[in-house]
Amino acid sequence: MDVLITGAAGFIGHSLSKKLLARGDRVIGVDNLNDYYDVNLKKARLAQLQTHESFSFYQYNLEDAEKLNAVFKSEQPQRVVNLAAQAGVRYSLENPQAYVSANLVGFVNILEACRHHGVEHLVYASSSSVYGANTNMPFSVHNNVDHPISLYAASKKSNELLAHTYSHLFNLPCTGLRFFTVYGPWGRPDMALFKFTRAILNDEPIDVFNHGKHIRDFTYIDDIVEGVTCTLDRIAPGNAEWDSDQPDPASSKAPYRLYNIGSNNPVELMHYIAVLEQALGKQAEKNFLPMQAGDVPVTFADVDALMNDLGYKPTTSVETGVARFVEWYRDFYQV
Repeated sequence: MDVLITGAAGFIGHSLSKKLLARGDRVIGVDNLNDYYDVNLKKARLAQLQTHESFSFYQYNLEDAEKLNAVFKSEQPQRVVNLAAQAGVRYSLENPQAYVSANLVGFVNILEACRHHGVEHLVYASSSSVYGANTNMPFSVHNNVDHPISLYAASKKSNELLAHTYSHLFNLPCTGLRFFTVYGPWGRPDMALFKFTRAILNDEPIDVFNHGKHIRDFTYIDDIVEGVTCTLDRIAPGNAEWDSDQPDPASSKAPYRLYNIGSNNPVELMHYIAVLEQALGKQAEKNFLPMQAGDVPVTFADVDALMNDLGYKPTTSVETGVARFVEWYRDFYQV
């Protein structure tokens, strides 16, 4: 297939692009290479992809509708995976306008481009953050998520609403994927595993929020990419049994689906840190702090829908995943 991936130089976009290229797809990458985190890491990811003849790259902002449409017109992608976004819960408290521009304006531009250029299927990144104030565990796509507690979460919930509207009005098949705490090689420096590894190796203390009581459904990058690939390959169908009197938030009469992609195996943060300490061969000095605004204490993904519909099954333990990250980190940074 010809697949356009936004955020292609990002953590998930890079790994997904590699998988699709390896199986023979043509990949059109779009990324603005912004400086939210180390641009050199993004360029290193991109350099790997640019060794493939079937990879082409455009450095554009999604907010630039004219340039985005020009890419769609010239490349004519059959399917699109939108992974570009302003990420981060905590940063959304500091710079809300960045989330409005990238996650709302940019996403509408993607929807419009897909609508006007005959795209067969749009797969887009949502987030486990949309569950917000929900406390019913595990988090299910069949539950309502009407109480986000960060602007980042609200922007991702808005993406789901916008996607459904385009599915309904223009028969555009859309699948939204709620990612749960992705980690692994080539990961993001603003996320806990990267921060902890750097600090421990530099003999610096690590900040442990919620006094270490966080529980997270840490999901290894390969399991995430497997979930994205299987949803990309299956165009979102309408649900003929959808009932407006008892509406299922995860589907619609329109060609629209939502799925969780998680490990389905939540882990205590202190255990995650202990696994990292073992992989590094060093103990961390821990600075225990209260929970930050916008954070949730527990995430736990119900992945039954993805397993039943597409045969998805996460396979990577945190012990294996963290060890692979540490091996990559030591090699990439020559530590």
